[in-house]
Amino acid sequence: MHSFKKPLFILLFCSYFYSNSFSQSLTYAEKLGYPKGKKVVIFHVDDAGMSFESNEGTFHAMHDGVASSCSVMMPCPWAGTFLRLSKDTPGMDIGLHLTLTSEWKTYRWEPLAGRTVVPGLLDPEGSMWPSVEEVVAHASPEEVYLEIKAQVDRALQNGIQPTHLDSHMGTLFATPEFLQSYLKVGVEYGIPIMFPGGNNKLITEAFQEDIIKQLKKEGKYSEGMKLPEPDILQEAGPMGEKIWSLGLPVLDDLHKNSGDWRPEKGSFTQEELTQHKIKKFMETLDKMEPGLAMIIVHCSENTENFQRFSGSGRSRQADLEAMVSPKLKAYIEKEGIILTTWREVMERRKNLN
Repeated sequence: MHSFKKPLFILLFCSYFYSNSFSQSLTYAEKLGYPKGKKVVIFHVDDAGMSFESNEGTFHAMHDGVASSCSVMMPCPWAGTFLRLSKDTPGMDIGLHLTLTSEWKTYRWEPLAGRTVVPGLLDPEGSMWPSVEEVVAHASPEEVYLEIKAQVDRALQNGIQPTHLDSHMGTLFATPEFLQSYLKVGVEYGIPIMFPGGNNKLITEAFQEDIIKQLKKEGKYSEGMKLPEPDILQEAGPMGEKIWSLGLPVLDDLHKNSGDWRPEKGSFTQEELTQHKIKKFMETLDKMEPGLAMIIVHCSENTENFQRFSGSGRSRQADLEAMVSPKLKAYIEKEGIILTTWREVMERRKNLN
């Protein structure tokens, strides 16, 4: 997720306010009918469809672990295979990881809408741009809208009704206009969009980690310094209320930084990395406030083939091993944490209408 500028919310939502203060005091989990004070979690596997290894890791994490949802990168070569194989598991919670970037140097993909329809999404190689910044610089909001709509349509053509939408590399959160396209597609198709509009404790901490990392890189960080609060977190409440008013569910919180977790030492084994992540997931669950939170993971087998295009294989394998860990499952059960899916969340939201 990336920082918003305040005019987005002035343009879209300044006329919208809740008059019911009691409603505002409830978490979105409580509004959806979950017990008061409970922590409700969606362990969510990103990047299904990206590769054979990503597909295998996603199925393993969901079939044998605590992961309860996933989302597919529809422009990627292995997306169709994932959707076809998923039909062997009826009821699997599958959303779309709306994709506008192609970030790996040696493994690329193209827009589904076609080069003549969305030329601004194409880099000189004819693939999607590698970075969010390049998408912002070259693509129009209309092209973004047409491409993410094409990705939804492709899933529907494959016989899959997406349970939710979210954003690969946070591109749809990069500008007010891109966010508008994201919301528009969600409302048009009646599909929930991932957005944290509640207490946002975990996502605030994640943004602070990102800011600290950047400041350290620039040599500007000092321990205990006051950190800027991203605009999106200042205005997330009104945005969440607007999404809720349109009949879609809203998250109370979001965690996105497990890919950065590693032991604080120069070298470590795969098992040490896995155990470190299990510990960090338990700490995250302990830290989160009551409400509905989505915790993002990336689960892949770290094969020689995967290593040919990505250096993230060890981290993704550790995420997978954490998801299927009996230790993490036992902790969730002991703490009374409720695991849910986007399908269940949307069904609960519909029942309130």
